Amino acid sequence: MKKVTFQGGVHPSDQKQFSRDIPFTVYEPKGDMVYPLSQHIGAPAVPVVKKGDEVLAGQIIAEAGGFVSANIISSCSGKVKSIEKRRVATGVKVQSIVVENDGEFRTVEGIGKEVDYKTLTKEEILAKIKGAGIVGLGGAGFPTHVKLAPKNADTIEYVIANGAECEPYITCDDQLMRTSAEEIVTGMEIILSLFPNAEGVILIEENKPEAIAAMEKACAKASKVRVLPVQTKYPQGGERSIITVVTGKHLKLGMLPADLGCVVDNVATIYAIYEAVCKSTPLMVKGLTVSGDAVKNPSNFKVRIGTSFTELVEAAGGIKEDTELKKAICGGPMMGFAMANFDVPVQKSNNALTLLAADDVEKAQLQMSACLRCGRCNDACSLGLVPQMMATAAERKDYERYEKKLYGLECVACGSCTYVCPAKRPLMQLFKQTKAEIMAAKKRG
Repeated sequence: MKKVTFQGGVHPSDQKQFSRDIPFTVYEPKGDMVYPLSQHIGAPAVPVVKKGDEVLAGQIIAEAGGFVSANIISSCSGKVKSIEKRRVATGVKVQSIVVENDGEFRTVEGIGKEVDYKTLTKEEILAKIKGAGIVGLGGAGFPTHVKLAPKNADTIEYVIANGAECEPYITCDDQLMRTSAEEIVTGMEIILSLFPNAEGVILIEENKPEAIAAMEKACAKASKVRVLPVQTKYPQGGERSIITVVTGKHLKLGMLPADLGCVVDNVATIYAIYEAVCKSTPLMVKGLTVSGDAVKNPSNFKVRIGTSFTELVEAAGGIKEDTELKKAICGGPMMGFAMANFDVPVQKSNNALTLLAADDVEKAQLQMSACLRCGRCNDACSLGLVPQMMATAAERKDYERYEKKLYGLECVACGSCTYVCPAKRPLMQLFKQTKAEIMAAKKRG
């Protein structure tokens, strides 16, 4: 029987072979820790510490700055060195709390205390999730306590765990599912306790057989949670793609997952929920893959948020001998962004550093030509957008048509259109720039 799939999509080489079977290494940072106040969608967090204050691991150092915002938690012990603008992986400078790491990682009282989530009310569960500073760890960074509190919880039919990890090179979610399957299932059951009419579905691409086996074993004792293996196709990890495959319904442009009775969370987010609720441990540590053909020892790390990428590159053995690093990407090659240097902190939504010995973007620029009107970009778009027309509107600065007629702001920048374009046009980059310009204009009023 042919499996249900979503429209469009592409099949890039998954490049998982570099790190897929490398177990997690716990990395303890040595240098200063940097905590940007904007590590999530929504308002920046507001500092509750000042220069010179002593802090402990697990301590809230910045509180949510609005309804859609999230706490920032120190992942180390030490002294607040400064509160100043620091550069992050995207290249911009963000107001950040800098902590001088004492290397002792002393924690606040109560970290690790076991709690039976069944003894907690819904309000207490959501309060624990909010207090832990949990956001979507698949890349979006939406505050999780907000996502788990829709207007009508009774209408939610599916809680979907995104274990697709469809981006090439990245394998930290694969490793997490292999090693912490029971904890993920418990995290799913915690979420299901908030939605009485929902079932849990853990979606995993078929190129992760060990993760599928581990999760199926863990689900054997769970009455409302099942694993759904799906064919490997990019961008399976997108919310609309996942919802289509699980429910058979199409999330129309402008709709939210809750409008179709769905809540979608990354498996790492669900694991973080387990840690916060059952182990009284806020979001301090996350999985991160360092991979690519230019790094000496591709690795999967358990890394403290705030750690410098420079330290992780060194922990992975640095760049291979006789190899020139041509491209460093925060994330994967489809949706990630190029990094100018590694002296930036790991944030909540960062899940990979990809180091490459060849720069495909540079090669494409040398081959770029005018649009061939072949329509391949249209076929590849998983949202049913028309990249060909969007590009024309963007180049003409016709923002009214781009937004209102072509729904260009719905683009999730998956890069599928760029990947298939025979003219080697940088469509995704154009759409990102156009969206930024439109949003900046809206902000100015």
